[in-house]
Amino acid sequence: MQKKARIVIVGGGFGGIFTALNLGSDLDVTLVSDDQKFLFKPLLYEYLSGEVEEWHIAPTCRELLGEQTTFVCDSVVGIDLANQNVQLSNRSLPYDVLVLAVGGTTNYAGVPGAAELTLPFRRIEDADRLRHQMVEALDRIPPDLAPADTQRALTFAIVGGGASGVELSTKMADLLNDAVARRNLRGDPRVLIIEMSDRVVPGMGTEIREYVERVLKKLRVEVHTETRVVEVKERSVRIEHLGNQSEIQTAGIVWVGGVRINPLVAQLDIQKTPRGLIQIGPTLQSVSHENVFAIGDTAQLDGVSPVLAGTAQLAFQEATHAAHNIRALVKGERLLTKKFEELGEAVSLGTERAAVLVEGKAFGGPLARQARFALYTSRMPTWHHRLRVGASWFFEGTTPRPLLPLGFSR
Repeated sequence: MQKKARIVIVGGGFGGIFTALNLGSDLDVTLVSDDQKFLFKPLLYEYLSGEVEEWHIAPTCRELLGEQTTFVCDSVVGIDLANQNVQLSNRSLPYDVLVLAVGGTTNYAGVPGAAELTLPFRRIEDADRLRHQMVEALDRIPPDLAPADTQRALTFAIVGGGASGVELSTKMADLLNDAVARRNLRGDPRVLIIEMSDRVVPGMGTEIREYVERVLKKLRVEVHTETRVVEVKERSVRIEHLGNQSEIQTAGIVWVGGVRINPLVAQLDIQKTPRGLIQIGPTLQSVSHENVFAIGDTAQLDGVSPVLAGTAQLAFQEATHAAHNIRALVKGERLLTKKFEELGEAVSLGTERAAVLVEGKAFGGPLARQARFALYTSRMPTWHHRLRVGASWFFEGTTPRPLLPLGFSR
């Protein structure tokens, strides 16, 4: 019998999981990830607010991949491109074709105190820590505290005004406002977005951005554009706007202000862009190693719209394309090229509304929130998981979970 080609996929995010699912069972496919679970990141904000449960958005990789793919939960410590093997913590995996889909890591831009004193927002554990931090801040406030003191005690800053910063800030504002009302506290919470550019969601179109800006104003989320973080301290953040510095006392700071190259990619001897991304061609192959495919935040493909760069929907499309071309490469067939297009934008805006852009038309409100859930149900990795999640949302609803005092259940 002819030996099956060995395909090793590094990374268990959108790009890695969907590539594996599209490869089929006639290849020897192994997926390596340092996390047992696949995270559907676009709904991590809904997990924070309690609108979805962990199993909805973080099924195990083994559950999704089934028997056709070998799953290895381990850390990749290096990749030997010359001898074609992936080095794990205690063994190595030889490959015929390698797929790199490791994504990026949080970019703290060298700001003093940022890495040590702020929260990232990339994993289930990050959302759990942030929710706990908000509850702790609320629990420290006595009912008779003066309104100005309550606001200082409930000031949270989000660094980064892209889609992540907007979705996170609006969820937090709704949760905190609801908790203040439930606890009969005096004063209002304060949620800030700190963004270096001159606008929020700079990659989005004018129509949807204007709707986003109206919702931010309605929720009283402070937007500080053309502002950079100078230093993060234990309970405050120092910012600079047009040359003037100021310090804001905070109960917590979340950093979603950018992505840097994964250290694994940084150490590879492979052709890269000046920014350190793997340079790939239209077939998604490395321009210097034809048996290495790279997708998602790991790579740069010329001609892709800036709106798509770094998004889950790009990784979703690239995964299908990569799987087709891997099969073609193994069989000695012609590899194809593909133009990647925007599939529509969907931005969560708190616990009651969203904004959706489909075919150039934007709409918002509660109906857009439902449309967003429907859209993401259709993009879950397997039909089995889509069915379970869709049924849960349809029959049980997606009601937010309040920020109750520690020790209380809903």
